[in-house]
Amino acid sequence: MQLPVQKQILYWGGALAVLLLALWGVGNAVTPFIMGAAVAYLFDPLADRLERLGLSRTASVVIITLCGLLLVVALFLLLVPVLVRQTTALIETAPEMFQRLQQFLMTRFPEIFTEGSPVNSALANMGQQISERGGQLVSTVLGSVMGVVSMVMLIVIVPVVAFYLLLDWDNMVDRLDELLPRQHAGTIRRLGHEIDAALSGFVRGQGMVILILGTFYSVCLALIGLPFGIAIGVIAASLSFIPYVGVLVGGATAIGVALFSFWGEPVWIGAVIAVFVLGQIVEGNYLQPKIVGGHVGLHPVWLMLALTVFGTLFGFVGLLIAVPAAAALGVLVRFAVARYKESALYTGREVPSPPAPPTMVELVPRGTTERARQLAQMSRDVAVAQIQRDEHLAHLLEEHQHRQQAGEVPDAEGPPSPSDLWAETRDHLRGKDR
Repeated sequence: MQLPVQKQILYWGGALAVLLLALWGVGNAVTPFIMGAAVAYLFDPLADRLERLGLSRTASVVIITLCGLLLVVALFLLLVPVLVRQTTALIETAPEMFQRLQQFLMTRFPEIFTEGSPVNSALANMGQQISERGGQLVSTVLGSVMGVVSMVMLIVIVPVVAFYLLLDWDNMVDRLDELLPRQHAGTIRRLGHEIDAALSGFVRGQGMVILILGTFYSVCLALIGLPFGIAIGVIAASLSFIPYVGVLVGGATAIGVALFSFWGEPVWIGAVIAVFVLGQIVEGNYLQPKIVGGHVGLHPVWLMLALTVFGTLFGFVGLLIAVPAAAALGVLVRFAVARYKESALYTGREVPSPPAPPTMVELVPRGTTERARQLAQMSRDVAVAQIQRDEHLAHLLEEHQHRQQAGEVPDAEGPPSPSDLWAETRDHLRGKDR
């Protein structure tokens, strides 16, 4: 006797609720383990590729770990101090930039910026607010990161967790596959592959885009001689996963700094503008289509909502699991919508139930039960296709009646045949194209 679907949903929903409560309860204690699992997931394809080249799994993981540690140490020694120093200086310089902007606007538009006017007061307070809020944000983020992810976690726990998970990743996946409920194992595997494609396509692809754009913006702005160029380039690239937000925020900041620093030198101001225009052209026409692609299925608004909700509920741990959760929920929502469109709730007509698993026990030639299951599945697919065709013909008949009332087609004595409806719709669409 099979377990009813309602009870299965109840049991698995309860397990998910317990997992979320556990994440909320343990809080930041699991942060290094989640970070280690994320690192192992990201580098598993590279380890598989090294194995195909002839290396053992252990040698592949050791090489990846050593290269990753060297890269992280180099970043912390070379890039992070520069970013912190330039970001802090940019925030401290913001009030002076706004004062210069206020003086310039007051000189050009004295009738608007009178003493005590709302515009004048807003500009006077904007720089101070940005300085205070920006400094508070930087100190809060740095303090929370250093409080949550201590140096021991970064240097010891995360690499160790990532090393062991990456070493045993394929075995863990196989063991998890053995634990799947047998009745829904095929569907769960298919959804898992779709989630993996969406998540890996977004994280790996978008990470590569951010790395390329960050290097391009930072190097070009530094060569131009723009103050805070490296920090502005990293900020613009980090926000590029949201279309146009990175280039707008980074471009506006860079142009504002260029006007403040290169006033009277329009060539360098134009060079800064050209850097961001070229970066946007390359990102939109090459990097995003070629590296990320259109199959990811993570809408920017959906991603921002996930980051906000999970960050609010679970703190720093929520930010780490927001992207995987958004990818998984996106795939599950699309699966639920597809099932809904096949249901009687959408079509208004009863859909035949899926074929039950065969229960024959007599000895039959190999493949007989599989053939019976395939025939039952084909019968159900034909019934679903017939329902969809009837629904479409009903929709075409309604459009035909509307066109008759509008005088677009002559009245007939009887209802049109399906072939007449198809031909009429085709002619109508061709007429609209012309």
